Amino acid sequence: MSTAHTDTDTDTDTDRKPPMTAAQRWVLTLTSLAAFMIALDGTIVTTALTTIRRSLHTSVEALEWTVSAYILTFAVLMLTASALGDRFGRRRVFVAGLALFTAASAACGLSSTVGELITARAVQGVGAAVIMPLAIAQLGAAFPPRERGRAMGVSAGIIGLATAGGPFVGGVVAQGLAWQWLFWVNVPVGVLVMAGVLLKVSESRGPQARLDLVGVGLTTGGVFGLVWALVRGNDAGWLSAETLGALAAGAVLTVGFVLWERRSPAPMVPMGFFKARAFSAGNVASFTMTASMYAQLYFLAQYYQAVLHYGPFGAGVRMMPFTATLLVFGPLSGRLADRFGERRLVAGGLTLQALGLAAIGVLAGRHVGYGAMVPALIASGAGVSTAIPPTQKAVVSSVRPEQIGQASGAFSMLRQFGALFGTAVSVAVFAGSGSYASVSSFTHGFTAAMETAAVLSAVGAAAGLLLPKLRRAGAGVASASAAAAEPEAVAAR
Repeated sequence: MSTAHTDTDTDTDTDRKPPMTAAQRWVLTLTSLAAFMIALDGTIVTTALTTIRRSLHTSVEALEWTVSAYILTFAVLMLTASALGDRFGRRRVFVAGLALFTAASAACGLSSTVGELITARAVQGVGAAVIMPLAIAQLGAAFPPRERGRAMGVSAGIIGLATAGGPFVGGVVAQGLAWQWLFWVNVPVGVLVMAGVLLKVSESRGPQARLDLVGVGLTTGGVFGLVWALVRGNDAGWLSAETLGALAAGAVLTVGFVLWERRSPAPMVPMGFFKARAFSAGNVASFTMTASMYAQLYFLAQYYQAVLHYGPFGAGVRMMPFTATLLVFGPLSGRLADRFGERRLVAGGLTLQALGLAAIGVLAGRHVGYGAMVPALIASGAGVSTAIPPTQKAVVSSVRPEQIGQASGAFSMLRQFGALFGTAVSVAVFAGSGSYASVSSFTHGFTAAMETAAVLSAVGAAAGLLLPKLRRAGAGVASASAAAAEPEAVAAR
C-alpha cells in the first residue's frame, strides 16, 4: 500500500517515475492521434461553412446539419460504444470505429450534395462515438494511477489543441484549398492508426458480463431526446412542441435508464460511481469547462470576422494565442496532477479561464483592437489547458481498473453534452442581447455570451474545490461497499 499525500506534500516516489515502456508509448501515440482526428472534426468546419454553402448551393438551415448531424450521433452512442468495447474487446471495437470514421471521412470528401454530406457526417459521428471513449479507456488501462496524469496530460493537450485549432485549420483550408480536404486528410491518418493499433496495442476488456440491451435502448433514446432538444432549441424555439417534447421524452427515458441501472445485474454505468466525490465533481467540472470553451470557440472566430473584419484565415491565425497554450500547459498540468493531486489544478485553472472570458467580454464591449485581447486569450487558454488533464484523471482514477471503460464512456458523453449545452446556451444569450444586423448589435450579443461562458467556468471551479484533497496511488472504486473493502479508495475520497 502506498503512502498518502496531501496537496502540499512532496511525493518523492512521483519524482522518480519510471520511463514509459514501449507498449505505453504506442498506446499514448495511437490513441492521441485517433482522438486528435475526432476532436478536430468537431470544430474544423466552423470557419469553412460559408465556403461549403457556396460550393453545394445550399441553405444556411441545411448547412447547420453538417455540424449537428456529427454532434448528434457522437453524443448519443458513446455509452453504447464503451459497453461494446468492454464486452467484445476494446482494441477490436476501437479499430472498427476507426474504419467507420475513415470510410465516412472519404464519403464526406466525395459528397456532391448537402444531403450526402450530412449523411456522411452522421456516420462520422458514429465512428467518433466509438473512438473517443475507448481511446481514454485504453490509455487508462495502459498506465497505473501514479503515471496516468502524465499520459493524460499529453493526450488532453493534443485533444485540446485539435478542438481549439479546428477553426484555424478550417480557415486555412477554406481559403487556400478545396473544402473537401477538411475530410480527405483523415483517410491516410486513419489507415495508419488502424495498422498501428493492430500491430502494437494489446487487447483489453471490461467486466465479463452480458450486454445490457435494455440499458442500451434506454440510454440511446434518452440521450437522443436531450441532444435533439439542445441542437434544435434555438432554431425551433425553446418553448416549441418539438423542443419540449424531445426534452420530456429524453428526461423520462433517462430516469428510466437510472432506475434500470440500479437493478441491472450488468449495468452499463454502475450508479455507485456517483457516490465517489472524484467521479461526480470531476464530471461536473468537465461539463462546465467544455461548455464554456465551446461557447468561446463558437463566437470568437465570428467576432474576428464580423467586428474586426478579418477573413477566415486571419480569424484562424488570431485564435493561436488561445490554442498554443494547450501544447504547453496540458502536459505540464498532467505531471503536476500526479504529484499534487487534481483539486488545486482544476479549481485554479477554471478560475483563470473564467477571468479570461470575463476580460474578453469587457474588452469587446469597449471596442478595443485585437492586440489588447491577447492577454485575456492566453489566460482563458492556459486555464482550460490546466484543468483538462486533472479532470480526466480524477474521473478515471475514481474507479477500479476493470471499470475504466464504463467511467470513460460516461465522462466522454457528459463532456459532449457540455459542448452542446455551452453552444446552445451561448447562442440563446447572444440572440437575446444582440444579433448579426450590425457590428454594434453583434458586439452586445458577443459580450453577453462571453459573460455567460465565464459564469459556467466559475461553476466548474467551484466543483473543482469538491475534488478529494487526498490522493493515493491505485485508489478509486465505484461503490461504498468497494470502498470499505479497499482502504486506499477511502483516502481517495
